[in-house]
Amino acid sequence: MQRRQFLLRTAAVAALPTIASGAPASDGLIDTNVWLGHWPIRRSWADSPTKLVARLRSHGVTSAWAGSFDAALHTDIAGVNARLAEVCAREGGGLLVPFGTVNPALPDWEDDLRRCAEVHKMPGVRLLPNYHGYALDDARFARLLDLATQRGLLVQIALTMEDDRSQNPAFAAAPVVPAPLADLVEKNRAARVMLLNATSRLLAASNPLLKRLSAAGVLVETATLEGAAGIEGLLKAVPGLRLAFGSHTPYFYFEAALLKLQESALTAEQLTAIRSGHARAALARTP
Repeated sequence: MQRRQFLLRTAAVAALPTIASGAPASDGLIDTNVWLGHWPIRRSWADSPTKLVARLRSHGVTSAWAGSFDAALHTDIAGVNARLAEVCAREGGGLLVPFGTVNPALPDWEDDLRRCAEVHKMPGVRLLPNYHGYALDDARFARLLDLATQRGLLVQIALTMEDDRSQNPAFAAAPVVPAPLADLVEKNRAARVMLLNATSRLLAASNPLLKRLSAAGVLVETATLEGAAGIEGLLKAVPGLRLAFGSHTPYFYFEAALLKLQESALTAEQLTAIRSGHARAALARTP
């Protein structure tokens, strides 16, 4: 798509109160990749939760799974999660769904996981392995996945937070390598895992790892899916892929994610699954 055409379409979407995606309004829209707070080296367009919620509602979002940007650098993870839960309860009238962070490289991380489930009643947790200094073949991650599975928690893993080609050198983090995850989820079929910000490193139609993860039930979302008609092409190559809507907002502009739904020719069934179906199914087994 030419830059001029893209900008014109972006402006058109931003001017509308809701997006005409072809899906019934009652279907709703679940954004599985939202963040609260401020990324350390990037000024956010959403300088308050109230502003963020207003933008999401204006485009028909009915549920937004939210993590905290503070989780990348803060060592007081319990405090980060408590503040996240408080903001989600206070703002948005139930639209914001908190996904706390667990860092298995820190002491007592098991208690952070317990608090997410028992105290804050979160449906899942969100991991940032590259900022927390562990890989997916780390025994601590395998234990975290097992404990989260026992508690019925969905585990979201952010493979990136920003394009590594444009990172500030003082705040660089290589993308998470997802390959070790395949063995773990194939052995633990009860585990529920979703990959955020997978980028073209994984979301390539010919990638055998993506097909393997898809067969094991791993979900992915659309925030970093690139290319014209990217959703359409990906689903043609991997028909059984559990693909959900995600925006990575406010790091990205929310409207960019909506355009991805518009530019692909999707069936009504596919559109419903992306907008909400796969996300709802992912939480259906939460106790």
